[in-house]
Amino acid sequence: MINLYPEEPATTGTVKTLTAHLPLRCNAFSDQSLMKIVSTHRNPYHSLPMPHPSVPSSSGRSRHSRPVIDANAAFPRHYQTTPSSAGRAFRCARRLATILIWAFWSCAIQAVLVRLPGQSKIYFARFFWRIICVFLGITVRRVGEVAASVNSAVDIKNGKRPVIFVGNHSSWLDIATVGSILPTVFVSKSEVGKWPAIGTIARLGRTIFVSRNRQETARELREMAERLQGGDNIILFPEGTSSDGSRVLPFLSSFFAIAKPGRLEQAGAPKAPPVLIQPISIVYDRLEGLPVTRNRRSVFSWYGDMNLAPHLWSFGQWRSMRATIILHPPLAPEDFSSRKELANATFEAVSRGAEQLRQERHPDAKTKV
Repeated sequence: MINLYPEEPATTGTVKTLTAHLPLRCNAFSDQSLMKIVSTHRNPYHSLPMPHPSVPSSSGRSRHSRPVIDANAAFPRHYQTTPSSAGRAFRCARRLATILIWAFWSCAIQAVLVRLPGQSKIYFARFFWRIICVFLGITVRRVGEVAASVNSAVDIKNGKRPVIFVGNHSSWLDIATVGSILPTVFVSKSEVGKWPAIGTIARLGRTIFVSRNRQETARELREMAERLQGGDNIILFPEGTSSDGSRVLPFLSSFFAIAKPGRLEQAGAPKAPPVLIQPISIVYDRLEGLPVTRNRRSVFSWYGDMNLAPHLWSFGQWRSMRATIILHPPLAPEDFSSRKELANATFEAVSRGAEQLRQERHPDAKTKV
C-alpha cells in the first residue's frame, strides 16, 4: 500500500520502488514526474508554516505570539472556499445590504435603550444578533443549559452569582452566534472600538474594551468588576487570538484574573462579586447541509492576517450554515487552588467539547435561531 501522507517527503529511492510495481508503460515517467505526482497527494495539513510574531502584518492586524496557522499554506489558491457564480454574488450583496439597513435602525434603537434603566438593552442586543444570524443564513444549535440569567444589581446583592462564559474563538462569527443565545457583554481589544461601523455597534452593545498595556490592567479589572456588580454577565476568549477552527489553543491564565484575582489585582481594584465560570465550545459543523471537513473550515475561520472584507464576501455567498454551541456545567472558582488550575480545567472542557463536535460525537441539541 502506498502511504500518501508520509512523515517525510518521498525520496528518489521511494520513487524507484513505486515505479517497479507500475505497468511497463507507466515506467516511462521520469523520477521527477512521479515525485511531483506523489507530492501533490501529500496531506496539505501535515506540516504548516507558522508566522513569526516579529514579522509585521500586511493587513494591519497585530501579531500575536500564539501559534496561528498560515492561511495561505493551509488553503492554497487551487482550494476554492467559495464556488463563484453570479447568483452567489447577488446573494451576498443582498445579505450585506439587508444587514446594513438592520444595523442602522438597530443602532438608533439601542442608543435610546442604553440610556434607560432596566434590562431592555440586554434583551434587544440578543434580538439584534439573532436577526443577524437569520440574515447570514446561520442556524445556531445549543447543547446544554445557560447557567446565567438577566440580573440586576439588586439580584447580585442578594447573593445571585453572575456568570463569566469562557469559550474558544475562531471567527468574527462567534460574536453573532454567541450573542444570539447568551445574555452577556463582550470583552474585546481596544482597536475594535476604532473600526468604522463595527466600533459603533460594539459600543452600543456595551462591549468592554481592553488593551495589552499592563498600566491599564487595574482600570480594566475595575470596569469588569463594576459590570458584574451591576448584574451583567461577561464572555471571554482566553486563547488571546482566533484560531483556524481545527483545534483550541491553550488558555492564558491572565484572562481569569477577574474570577480569581491574585495579590497584585487585589491591591488596586474593587472586589468583584463571586462568579461562576461556564465553559462553552463553539464549532461550525454544517455547510449547505453537509458536515464541515477540514478543508472547508476556512469558510468560517478568520485568523492570522486575513482581511475582514474578503472573508465576509466569501462567507456571504453560501446558502446555509450551522453553528453548534455546547454549554458545559459551570465551575466555581473557589474549588480550584490557583488561577492556572482553573484555566486548565476550563480549557479541558472547551477543547473536549469542540473535538466531539468536529468528530460528530455530540448529543441531541435544541435548535435556536
